[in-house]
Amino acid sequence: MSNEVAEPMLEIEDIVHRYGAVTALSNVSLSAAKGEFLTILGSSGSGKTTMLRVISGLELPTSVRRLRIGGQDVARLPAAKRNCTTVFQSYALFPHMNVVENVAYGLRIRKMNAADAQNEARRALAMVQLEAKADRRISQLSGGERQRVALARAVVTQPAVLLLDEPLGALDERLRQDMQIELMELQRSLGMTFVYITHSQEEALTMSDRVVLMSHGQIVQSGSPLDLFDRPESRFAAGFMGYENILEAKLIGREGTIGTVEFSGGLRIRGVITSPGLKTGESVAVAIRAERISPVAADAPESVEAKITSRVYRGKYTDITVVTGAGPLRLRSWHGMASETAEIQRVGWNTSDAVIFAA
Repeated sequence: MSNEVAEPMLEIEDIVHRYGAVTALSNVSLSAAKGEFLTILGSSGSGKTTMLRVISGLELPTSVRRLRIGGQDVARLPAAKRNCTTVFQSYALFPHMNVVENVAYGLRIRKMNAADAQNEARRALAMVQLEAKADRRISQLSGGERQRVALARAVVTQPAVLLLDEPLGALDERLRQDMQIELMELQRSLGMTFVYITHSQEEALTMSDRVVLMSHGQIVQSGSPLDLFDRPESRFAAGFMGYENILEAKLIGREGTIGTVEFSGGLRIRGVITSPGLKTGESVAVAIRAERISPVAADAPESVEAKITSRVYRGKYTDITVVTGAGPLRLRSWHGMASETAEIQRVGWNTSDAVIFAA
């Protein structure tokens, strides 16, 4: 699957990478625009980290038609010759150097004089609010501060592309959320192309201009965070993006992108078709998010009779499972303890909240 974007800073076409008999990347093509925050999302074994290692030059691909960074062909160049920098989850800071020496290191090996390297390093530390700790040892910093030092060291050399390999994975939840905002602000202030690797849909949805979802060495879907969240094109994409309800049905009619499906018991509902080329009579899946389903009156358009089978109180919300003519459905009530006693006879949703794709 190809993703062409305007003014590409990173161009990859038809890349294949194998480890023995295992194909980690299977004819993958993608681009990242200048100044874009592109996230490659996927679970372990999806190929996302292999993609990063091939882009950075840490591994040479088995084959590739095109691999360019900033317009330069880098397909066979070693990592040191590529105009990109990688931030790892482990930070990879030098414990025998203080903070500013760590940040200046990349400039020093590029033969910049010591005074200029120090000035540039302090400027980079100011971007990540660590200028006051420039002379501290790495051991004196918290995990979040070490992450900021790693970021400052990466951006100080002004690479064409900054690669980030799950850099927030070692942080606790609150700090990780704070760092998401800081990363977004840093990327926008620099206008630099970020390629971010993660298994977290929350990180992908929060920070990205565009998300590429991978599975088994291939791109499953790509688009804006809203596209992937609200318009998954396959069962895998819907499941990965957190759809709790995925039901089997048959497409019996369509008007443009609006389809009508019929379940085995004869119940019919409408939804938005996201798979290209779906034809009437085909087996399909219908996906609906739990939070988009709610109790409704008997005359609601997209609705079904429902009977509660279980309630699970989770603090901020209550998960409720109901049995319906379409199959079991989970809905999420945000009304606190009141939902523990409320009766439900019918549930419904907006037509646009039901997504239809090939089964």
